[in-house]
Amino acid sequence: MERERSVEAPPLPRSLPAEGQVLYGRNAVHELLRADRRRIHALWATAAAQEAEAWIDRDLARTVEADELTALVGTGDHQGVAAAANPYPYVELEDLLAVERPLLVALDEVQDPQNVGSIARTAECAGATGLLLCRHRAAGVTPAAAKASAGAVEHLPIAEVRNLADALEQAKQAGAWIYGAAGEGAGDRRPVPYDQPEYDGGVVLVMGAEGSGLRDRVARTCDELVALPLHGRIDSLNVSVATGILLYEILQRRGALDNGT
Repeated sequence: MERERSVEAPPLPRSLPAEGQVLYGRNAVHELLRADRRRIHALWATAAAQEAEAWIDRDLARTVEADELTALVGTGDHQGVAAAANPYPYVELEDLLAVERPLLVALDEVQDPQNVGSIARTAECAGATGLLLCRHRAAGVTPAAAKASAGAVEHLPIAEVRNLADALEQAKQAGAWIYGAAGEGAGDRRPVPYDQPEYDGGVVLVMGAEGSGLRDRVARTCDELVALPLHGRIDSLNVSVATGILLYEILQRRGALDNGT
């Protein structure tokens, strides 16, 4: 029996910081290059990817085999492209709140990087001001989240906060209204239909973790809880799907207000 060939990953560049990331996936790496928010230390691509993607600079890309990329990033989901880059450039909450009529999405301990990435993609496409993530017990902007976002995380300002309830109080002090998505409410608070609030002024939409929803203190911090109607046999929506529905309802309501209708 022929022994399987041992595949070694390409070496990481010595200039890559300890907290640097190796991103993968064609959209994720393309948007990394387009956004130009962080230094790129190396770019790897298969010959097939270089042939298919005109944006890959063949003078900069190091040609590798697909199995070498798999060994490098730990998954075969790399689509033939990877890049080593500086750590993700998180922003400060104060910067997000300084925008006129900010529209923020806050995630309360959402732990699945696929959901974080999908929500970041929707938020960026919807023109949201930014995204708030919990620093602990939650997924951050990992390479998996970057790929799931199709590179949207490279354009969307994202802040990590130590205590989400405190951050929401800070947003209130800056004049924002806080709306939490809660199908069953919290304690004796019952949610209102999602299309009832006007969503005028600064808005923070708070989405709860998969399965557990909003934590009690976070829910109590919200000015109002909102709920989507569920008419089927499943009792909840995926958090990224629910975020998309609510964000576009907010856009519609804010657009109607802007148009004077």
